[in-house]
Amino acid sequence: MFDVIIRFFQEGGAFMLPIAIVLVIGLAIALERAIYLFNVSRQNTKSLNTIQPLLHKSEFDAICRIDDGSATTSILTAGISRAMQIDCRDEIESAMEERTLAAIPAIEKRTGYLSTLANISTLLGLLGTIIGLIAAFSAVATAAPSEKAALLSQSISVAMNTTAFGLIAAIPLLLCHSILQTKTAEVIDKLEMVGVRLINIIKQNKIMPSKPLNNN
Repeated sequence: MFDVIIRFFQEGGAFMLPIAIVLVIGLAIALERAIYLFNVSRQNTKSLNTIQPLLHKSEFDAICRIDDGSATTSILTAGISRAMQIDCRDEIESAMEERTLAAIPAIEKRTGYLSTLANISTLLGLLGTIIGLIAAFSAVATAAPSEKAALLSQSISVAMNTTAFGLIAAIPLLLCHSILQTKTAEVIDKLEMVGVRLINIIKQNKIMPSKPLNNN
């Protein structure tokens, strides 16, 4: 198998290395994003499991004393602090939306590069194909009749291998992009759900924090 891979690269020509570099960079980004999103999702779920009973009991001061660094806690603290200052749904929503928007860039960071890298690998494969075909026709035009078949076969092999490897790199990158986009949207939706839940609890129970909070 190793010999087959080596031969595949050798027959693919000069564009195989750039495509391989694009694939490695894309997989590294996908792995980093997957680990980050998993950790963020786990941290937010843990925070929500801790905070949810306190929310239903309207223990707002206890919530604001939690300092776990999660986006969930930050959003709820911002909403509670604003609710203490003014009993206005729009103002409370605005405070929580600000914290949510501050958290979103880190969640969406670099995921979009995967789609771009997939397109680059495909285009590099197509470029290698064009170069290979140009070389094939040039070789056929100037070579002796007895050598034309061998030269044409070699040049077409370069073209086809480059195209194949470009697609081999693009397909997993697009798959990773789709999976990570779905996970990113799930994390953001959960953050927005936390804010809606706080609004509903405050308005339904008409309970406000009992004293000023120092958290912003």
